[in-house]
Amino acid sequence: MPELPEVEAYRRLAERALGRVIASVDAPDAWYLKRGLDAATLARAVEGDEFLAARRIGKLLLLDCAGGPTVGLRFGMTGRLLVDGTAGVDSLLYSSVQELERFDRVLIRFADGGDLRIRDPRRLGGVELDPDETKLGPDALTIGAAALEHSLAKSAAPLKARLLDQARVAGVGNLIADETLWRAGLNPERAAGSLTKAELRRLHRHLNATLHDLIERGGSHAGDFLPFRGPGGACPKDGAALRRSTVGGRTTWWCPKHQR
Repeated sequence: MPELPEVEAYRRLAERALGRVIASVDAPDAWYLKRGLDAATLARAVEGDEFLAARRIGKLLLLDCAGGPTVGLRFGMTGRLLVDGTAGVDSLLYSSVQELERFDRVLIRFADGGDLRIRDPRRLGGVELDPDETKLGPDALTIGAAALEHSLAKSAAPLKARLLDQARVAGVGNLIADETLWRAGLNPERAAGSLTKAELRRLHRHLNATLHDLIERGGSHAGDFLPFRGPGGACPKDGAALRRSTVGGRTTWWCPKHQR
């Protein structure tokens, strides 16, 4: 958390910040600024400018300035975007529910009196200038079937691990991967390159449907599988006891009966 649905909500919220003159930048947490960026450099790059576009690739939010630089925002597990006091999502799993300004890592104030801020209790996100977008794979929401097949082809890595690799498919996180593979009936431990053409088509169809469902429902926590995903859980499709594994370094829950 947050995964693609949350960052898409942030992107839509960030559109409220477009076309507004940036009056000042406050970045009190030096650790939160990445790739050698410091608060003074960030301020010089954007003060007096304005954001022209809000884009998203996977879990990376990109704010393009009229003067040229792009501000890249990563939210880690507990980062939220707020614009003029409105949050893109109300709460996140595994995050503090306290609304404290000391959790604000970057604050951009506009000349009209409003602001944009990242509130991140656990400091697992980050801000950078001009991030290298080429390091990310195709966006999971728009990836085509052929591109998904290319991302998985000939790989001996576990299927879930390959889906979580942001250089292969951008935007899939732990909850979305488990939800998608449960819906698609695919074993997360299978070699990614072992999928048949029919299974690849099924995976693509369910990945697309899952993401659209979760965006509409309000977040990656709103899947059909999540309420059963835990110790003692049974598959809501067939009643089989769920299995817990570690795949790609992440806790994974799946049904050994119908996920093949």
